[in-house]
Amino acid sequence: MMMQAEANAVQTKPFSVRVADTILSKAQDGYHPGIANKWGYVAGMALTALTRTGDWAGDSKYHDFVKRHMDVFIPEDGAIKGYSLNEYNLDHINKGKNLLRLWRETGEARYEKAARLLAAQLAGQPRTSEGGFWHKKIYPFQMWLDGLYMSSPFMAEYGATFGEEGWFDETAHQLLLIERHTRNPQTGLLHHAWDESGEQRWCDGSTGRSRHVWSRAMGWYAMAMADALEFFPVLHPKRGQLMGIFERFAEAALRVQDRESGLWYQVMDCNAREGNYLEASGSCMLTYALAKGLRLGYLSGIDRKAVERAFAGIRNHFVTEDAEGVHLHSICHGAGLGGRRYRDGSYAYYLSEAVVSDSLMGVAPLLLASVELERLAETETKDA
Repeated sequence: MMMQAEANAVQTKPFSVRVADTILSKAQDGYHPGIANKWGYVAGMALTALTRTGDWAGDSKYHDFVKRHMDVFIPEDGAIKGYSLNEYNLDHINKGKNLLRLWRETGEARYEKAARLLAAQLAGQPRTSEGGFWHKKIYPFQMWLDGLYMSSPFMAEYGATFGEEGWFDETAHQLLLIERHTRNPQTGLLHHAWDESGEQRWCDGSTGRSRHVWSRAMGWYAMAMADALEFFPVLHPKRGQLMGIFERFAEAALRVQDRESGLWYQVMDCNAREGNYLEASGSCMLTYALAKGLRLGYLSGIDRKAVERAFAGIRNHFVTEDAEGVHLHSICHGAGLGGRRYRDGSYAYYLSEAVVSDSLMGVAPLLLASVELERLAETETKDA
């Protein structure tokens, strides 16, 4: 049992550090089983969050952890273990952001080769008639909001890292195209996905939009916008438009923020409907993206207190702490559309998926939000 003095010492650490250290504590022989097990987007998001923690806390142990886990998959020849370009799966791109920083810091050719392999996938990614990336080769003519987070920040950072400006044009095109096709003109919210062909049972036959607004999908898009914009040149002709779209998106999200808790529901266009519940991962993602947008000046008309209230709600409603660290509850285990076990995108479907605790799917966004709220608070102190 943790002694009281030890417990008090832990509590004096920033919340972000407590979350990050909880992730590190799950490692076995130096490797986290949920991060070292496969080349995946959730692991990539967790490593990105730990990198941000290392920068914020000034502690190299987080950077060492990230490099150690990336090196599991990147041998000297720059191949990526467990990765197949021919799957044309946008989920496989997200982890590549960590390659770009490693290459900038070490100059090791293997990281550049691996990053260029992922860029090659995007160059050949199957597309809609307007050039929108299919989410996966197995999902023809479908754009999912999830895929924008998987690919857009990577493309923007890749363009900035290697001086290849065409990637900024591609990033802007993808972000603007899916927003136009998934946005509900009545609410301003973005539906989970869009099927250009109109063939899927999960879509509306006239618009191609999926039926509902899933909070985590909204979170994916918000994070994509906040993270991609960070690398955009000020002189890029679409930068201001992207910021305007982000502002409009943020206003729509805040209109459906739960007044009592400051959080967001699993199905955001059905707040009062029976069975709907406040969901952690989407709430953390939205809180992170809005806070970052405020800090970097992308969002000028958003109420800062609403974002701070959201983070307070996360800690009050979803978080517990004990001797094992920080725990996050009420996380939707996973949701999608179509597939072999057909997911029809109905309200009942989104409520049928398992609700779990401590999944990196929610803990990684919690860490991102924690770092960003602490940075935002610091800017407020400096401005005072």
